[in-house]
Amino acid sequence: MFESLSDRLSGIFDKLTGRGALSENDVNEALREIRRALIEADVALPIVRSFTDKVRNRAVGAEVVKSITPGQMVVKIVHDQLVEMLGTEGQPIDLNAPAPVAIMMVGLQGSGKTTTTAKIARRLTQRDKRKVLMASLDTRRPAAQEQLKILGEQNDIDTLPIIEGQGPVEIAKRAMSAAKLGGYDVVMLDTAGRIHIDEPLMVEMAEVKAASQPHEILLVADSLTGQDAVNLAQSFDERVGITGIALTRMDGDGRGGAALSMQAVTGKPVKLIGTGEKSDALEDFHPKRIADRILGMGDIVSLVEKAAEAIDAEQAAKMAKKMQKGHFDLEDLAEQLKQMEKLGGMSGMMGMLPGIGKMKKQIDAANIDDKMFKRQIAIIQSMTPAERSKPDLLKASRKKRIAAGSGVQVAEVNKLLKMHRQMADMMKKMGKGKGMLGKLMGGLGGGMPDVDPKQLEEMAKSGQLPGGMELPKGLPGGLGGLGGGLPSGMGMPGLPGLGGSKIPGLPGMGKGKKK
Repeated sequence: MFESLSDRLSGIFDKLTGRGALSENDVNEALREIRRALIEADVALPIVRSFTDKVRNRAVGAEVVKSITPGQMVVKIVHDQLVEMLGTEGQPIDLNAPAPVAIMMVGLQGSGKTTTTAKIARRLTQRDKRKVLMASLDTRRPAAQEQLKILGEQNDIDTLPIIEGQGPVEIAKRAMSAAKLGGYDVVMLDTAGRIHIDEPLMVEMAEVKAASQPHEILLVADSLTGQDAVNLAQSFDERVGITGIALTRMDGDGRGGAALSMQAVTGKPVKLIGTGEKSDALEDFHPKRIADRILGMGDIVSLVEKAAEAIDAEQAAKMAKKMQKGHFDLEDLAEQLKQMEKLGGMSGMMGMLPGIGKMKKQIDAANIDDKMFKRQIAIIQSMTPAERSKPDLLKASRKKRIAAGSGVQVAEVNKLLKMHRQMADMMKKMGKGKGMLGKLMGGLGGGMPDVDPKQLEEMAKSGQLPGGMELPKGLPGGLGGLGGGLPSGMGMPGLPGLGGSKIPGLPGMGKGKKK
């Protein structure tokens, strides 16, 4: 979402950091460019003005002049202001109230309220181990109640039985009493939306609020809305009183202005961001990390957290034992490809690595293709169990059968087998070298090691990744190993070849042209 803004800002900062000393004119010119970039990104005008004024006051003052690298000092000032604009600290959903805690979802029609309701309920159930009841109060949109019921069934979350003819306030009261009787911790109330803000909608919201006494009122807003999102947030806050904001479609290619403006205008924190259509595509909103991503500083901490959720510690321990003995069959390779997919594929992971933003052209030239994972998993799934554990059995006729079964050319099967051979050879070497496996795979045996996010952030800021590795300066040999790869302390068992060793041809990273 923030790609174009990020590109513009990094161009402005490159000019600044290249100079030894900065005059007031240099700073003013840079601020003009920053103002233009923010306005183009659809950030509300009053916010842009106050942002550039605050940066100017600090940048023209003594702290930049005394600094050893004035250009970098300006970047830091912009970063700090950006964090302030987004809201200094990330604030999760507050469940600190007597059960059942009511969470009321409000917003316009089509902003993603029902989907977001199910995402939050799934997250509270699986991550926070709460018992959640969902209730749809949307009696106007056709099949809105059925939609929530189906989402509940898909994610194993209870929904309030539908009774025809009941109004939103009656449903809210019934949901609260059902939750008390059923011993639920949280009640999610999915209210009706409108195409635009109107009086009957606001009256209905106020009545539902009075009936259910919600602890949290979350405004669900589409982050592609642009400047109008600010008016929307203000209207809902004045009439209903929101406690936080959930932004949807953050994976879109909009300009991100809504995300940057909403907190500053309403003073209410953005609590959650939707990053895709699937039920697990929901993230906490961390202002500092978003600012890091916008300014191309990467987001190592989120990558570590993502890895901790995606990687199964038991599976990792089993694989570690096999690798220490020098065993690495095609079943293991498929497992690792699946874990790469869970982490958002190569491009998703690289976007979170510091310094990668400036290497976009080199990355594009290296043909990173995340669909490649699916193709390679399909090839392995087209093999018999015997073939997966003993790849030597694969002669020409079997390769033809596998290629036909997975819908690829025989050359693709050969490529996969060659990649597996290279990885298996490396595993054998690592298994023989004492302690080498532990170092390269970052404490693989126990899944994710304890990593202090603050320490990681400090390292990312100072230009060093954990493990004492400098940021990648360039991408060696067709992205073989990312100039040191991922931090060695991160313990990502599913990523051979991102642990520091250069493997020619990581999955989806062939050097040649794609067919």
